Amino acid sequence: MSDTQTPLVALVGPTASGKTRLAVDLALRLGGEVVSADSMQIYRHMDIGTATPTEEERRGVPHHMMNILDPGESYSVAQYVEDARSVIREVCSRGKLPVLAGGTGLYVSSLLDNVLFEENRGDPALREELAQRAREEGAQALWEELLRIDPVSARRLHPNNLGRVIRAIEAFRLTGVPMSVQQERSRREPSPYRALVLGLAFRDRELLYRRIDLRVDQMLKDGLLDEVRSLSEHFSATAAQAIGYKEFFRYLKGEETLEQAAARVKQESRRYAKRQLTWFRRMEQVHWLYTEDFRDYNELMTEACGLAEAFLLEGAECTQ
Repeated sequence: MSDTQTPLVALVGPTASGKTRLAVDLALRLGGEVVSADSMQIYRHMDIGTATPTEEERRGVPHHMMNILDPGESYSVAQYVEDARSVIREVCSRGKLPVLAGGTGLYVSSLLDNVLFEENRGDPALREELAQRAREEGAQALWEELLRIDPVSARRLHPNNLGRVIRAIEAFRLTGVPMSVQQERSRREPSPYRALVLGLAFRDRELLYRRIDLRVDQMLKDGLLDEVRSLSEHFSATAAQAIGYKEFFRYLKGEETLEQAAARVKQESRRYAKRQLTWFRRMEQVHWLYTEDFRDYNELMTEACGLAEAFLLEGAECTQ
């Protein structure tokens, strides 16, 4: 069977929706290994704030694309796609099913849609010029520039996602072609994967928000502040955008109380969850599983496994 027919099960959804647990159960049931699609779990020493699964939570299932970089290193979606493709080939070569799991929509879409990134070394001087402008005028000013030159990309990005806003402006200035147009051109080759995409969500958004708040409280109990302190001087521009870290910098400087910082983490996490849902709802292939539609987790897990087993019975096998 050709590379274009490599089967893959993907599990997506907002933060705190339960992807980690379900991904492990799917892998155990289907003979799989988990491939992370989380842009912050790639960093070492950020386990608490990024909710990187512990060894106990992994239950013996191999996990990939986690803890592969130091927080001072930068990483791009192009690098992720290249690395994830390599990992998926390795997983398949062992006769295992790749279970892609994570909430970074850009990573998931770029991988599954076979986005081909042009070789572009970039312009460090231009990038620094844009970063300096952001420091002087604020991130909103750069986002508004992007909105003028590439409205499609701008509307996909939050103004505070400075690294990607800068890269989109840089791409346009270097080529004269908006990044959104470049990305559209890059999707002309068919995907190498035949993917079943399952999405976890809640019909009642307040249930998700309560889970997010409880998760933040538990992170603080687990030692999140110590993790932030140990990393505060060693972040890259990418890692410094991680929710659950940047919000505590003002507290560590004595400019906010712990309660104020924690409240901002919860607020930003809720906003992030809304952006994740917006992104994934644009993906037409997602089969949504709503927690309230099931009596308990076991029933949800049984439904997810049944869908995956039916998908695999259609005859696809991993390409060696």
